[in-house]
Amino acid sequence: MKSPFAGIAASLLCLIVAPVFAQTTPSAAPTATVPVPATKRVTCLATTQSLKGQDKRDQLQLCMAQARFDCLKQAIDQKVVGEPRKAFIKTCVGTDGADGAEQQ
Repeated sequence: MKSPFAGIAASLLCLIVAPVFAQTTPSAAPTATVPVPATKRVTCLATTQSLKGQDKRDQLQLCMAQARFDCLKQAIDQKVVGEPRKAFIKTCVGTDGADGAEQQ
């Protein structure tokens, strides 16, 4: 049985991602330096929604680690260095460290 929250999370993800695709133009793609906030975190939360206990924590931790890795690669490709890189990765992943959701 699927949780009703899984459908809600998927709907929210679509609401976040759809405007991004609508605004993307071929000329803007190489210079896009501002990631969409929270998309990767929301995706991780949505994909682990049906799991419980340790399985949920493990999968969420793996997903968030992959999201951070992907954002780091993006920062390197865009040559973001120093303190701006740290902020870039936090924005890209969608965490600010205040809620600790990736540690659930």
